[in-house]
Amino acid sequence: QVQLVESGGGLVQTGGSLRLSCAASGRALNTYIMGWFRQAPGKEREFVAAIRWSGDSTYYSDSVKGRFTISRDNAKNTAYLQMNSLKPEDTAVYYCAASVPRLRIGVRPGEYDYWGQGTQVTVSS
Repeated sequence: QVQLVESGGGLVQTGGSLRLSCAASGRALNTYIMGWFRQAPGKEREFVAAIRWSGDSTYYSDSVKGRFTISRDNAKNTAYLQMNSLKPEDTAVYYCAASVPRLRIGVRPGEYDYWGQGTQVTVSS
């Protein structure tokens, strides 16, 4: 069984930065696709970013591209989401997710097999 634990959320002003971390434990973790999703109150969970096991293939939603960066440190079994130039519309609970290897990176929640508990990110001005 794979377990994921997010950390790093908090309150930040518009234009500020946060770095989220996702610590993972389990078998064959370095072969998994790692993804970040977010969910605002009353809205569906939406895709943010994902990265393959090799770290050389990434994918971002249009809403965060150029502002957020996903990365992973396989030696530490940890994935990261660096968030810069934050906007109020980025406010949401952010979830880390893991997917078994696939030919294409998934952008739907149902395409991921394991989930963390979520961490709150609030952007205010």
